Amino acid sequence: MKGRVEVIIGAQWGDEGKGRVVDALGAKVDIFARYQGGANAGHTVIVEGQKYVFHLLPSGMLYPCKICIIGNGVVIDPEQLLKELKDLQDQGKDRARLVISGAAHVVMPYHKVLDKAQEELRGKGRKIGTTGRGIGPAYVDKYSRCGIRVEDLLDGDVLREKLEYNLDEKNTYLSKIYGEEPLPFHEMYSIALSWGKSLAPYVGDASLIIDEALREGKGVLFEGAQGTLLDIDHGTYPYVTSSSPVAAGGCVGLGVGPSMVGRVIGVVKAYCTRVGEGPFPTEDCGDEGNKLREKGAEFGATTGRPRRCGWLDLVALRYAVRVNGISSIALTKLDVLTGQERIPVCTSYMVEGQDEPHFPCALQRLEKASPHYEYLEGWHEDIASCTSYEQLPPQARKYVEHIESATGVPVNLIGVGPGRDQTILRNF
Repeated sequence: MKGRVEVIIGAQWGDEGKGRVVDALGAKVDIFARYQGGANAGHTVIVEGQKYVFHLLPSGMLYPCKICIIGNGVVIDPEQLLKELKDLQDQGKDRARLVISGAAHVVMPYHKVLDKAQEELRGKGRKIGTTGRGIGPAYVDKYSRCGIRVEDLLDGDVLREKLEYNLDEKNTYLSKIYGEEPLPFHEMYSIALSWGKSLAPYVGDASLIIDEALREGKGVLFEGAQGTLLDIDHGTYPYVTSSSPVAAGGCVGLGVGPSMVGRVIGVVKAYCTRVGEGPFPTEDCGDEGNKLREKGAEFGATTGRPRRCGWLDLVALRYAVRVNGISSIALTKLDVLTGQERIPVCTSYMVEGQDEPHFPCALQRLEKASPHYEYLEGWHEDIASCTSYEQLPPQARKYVEHIESATGVPVNLIGVGPGRDQTILRNF
């Protein structure tokens, strides 16, 4: 009997609430597996009124007797990961068994220095909006085939050889191009060795563990970071992340064949947000956008930066359905729209005087896109305590059904508040 893989992806620009969706579904899952990104992502989970923010740990860490995996597609900042683990241990909340793929790449201190220096050099108007966490430079080293992997931290000789080569190169960049001080080898080597000793008990073969679990008929949940529109290939390039948050990235980032994926769950916020630079057709820069930000607490879980806010974009969502093969939608933060008299929903774009129903591949066209809105009737009833779809006000149900009609995908999960228990499941 074969088990089943479900992939949870962000269907917008990230920050859709993937962590709370993973947590809400966790009781039926045996393994939680993070497949890409790094500590530039923050997944928030609220259990019994307590808030937990995971940057590298999978969102299932609060479930006892489960396995949580960090896959080869993730770039790991050991300092951040060890801090997250310690924080959970101090609270007695490290309930799941953690496994880290030895093939995952390591974010080294020089990656962070390079990240910040490169962003500064781009200057005003060309900045990408990076978090400065070293993610991009770490992926550059991975694809340049000179990166340091977790397994290298466990072997002092291999680590020394790789680190000497990398530091020679990186220090040349830092000093000659960016005017930064060179980083000392012995300090870096000592830190990396200590990381290896701390991480060694967790290192394992992530692909093999998942394969064995599936052969035993167990359920596995793949968890992506960021969102579809930040994908390195399918997002609003160059204002994107450095990895593939789309569903196919889960197979690459965990070493599992695509035939094992049973369902792709797209997490969709009831409105839209974006952090950093880049086009955002439905952005509301006025009072309504500010209200969404305050009511939805739209501030980055990793950086604390205020998120840009706007209205639901069905053009972009249909695109996300297509490139991910989304078969189920998890709609979050529906409660934030309570009290809105009329709710704008973007159904198409106007680009250079022409109606555009499809998401433009060219950044230049997307930057010129203006939204065409339909307006749906809002509701004033408090929905935070609703436990079934039928309890939602008729206007809220119509909003949900409008999304289903526009995308051809059922909305099977609805978040009506931040807590684990504030989740409505429909035919899930």
